[in-house]
Amino acid sequence: MAGVKILVGSVYGNAQHAAQMAEALLVKEGIDCEVCDDPQLSVVTDADALLVITSTTGQGDIPPNLEMLFLDLKAQFPLLNRKPFAVVGLGDSSYGGTYCAAGKQWFELLTELQGDALAELLEVDAMECFEPEKPVVEFVDGIKHGLV
Repeated sequence: MAGVKILVGSVYGNAQHAAQMAEALLVKEGIDCEVCDDPQLSVVTDADALLVITSTTGQGDIPPNLEMLFLDLKAQFPLLNRKPFAVVGLGDSSYGGTYCAAGKQWFELLTELQGDALAELLEVDAMECFEPEKPVVEFVDGIKHGLV
């Protein structure tokens, strides 16, 4: 069983920490999962469910460690056949139009690939939340049954 794959896009470590906390919650609940910080296309296609936790960098860009996977998915377009997924975008609303842009791009792509969104994109604003792992863990706790 491939289980839940947590794809993490992190530059400064906040998304990585939030992903590790989400993984700990899921493991505690007996859900097979793995944090993937440099995933290949096969991780997405082989997973039973996907959770993307990503920060936004630059001018609304996907962090470098998830960028190639994102581009590969767009180019090869493997249909997900209603595979459950959820996306968390970490951002800073003071950046205006690029706020949580990486998360928005991932949500849109997984929807286009015919994945089954378990919830709307969770946007975590650094201007309002200094511990992003807290709303992330709460969000994951709310969707965990859809991931299995």
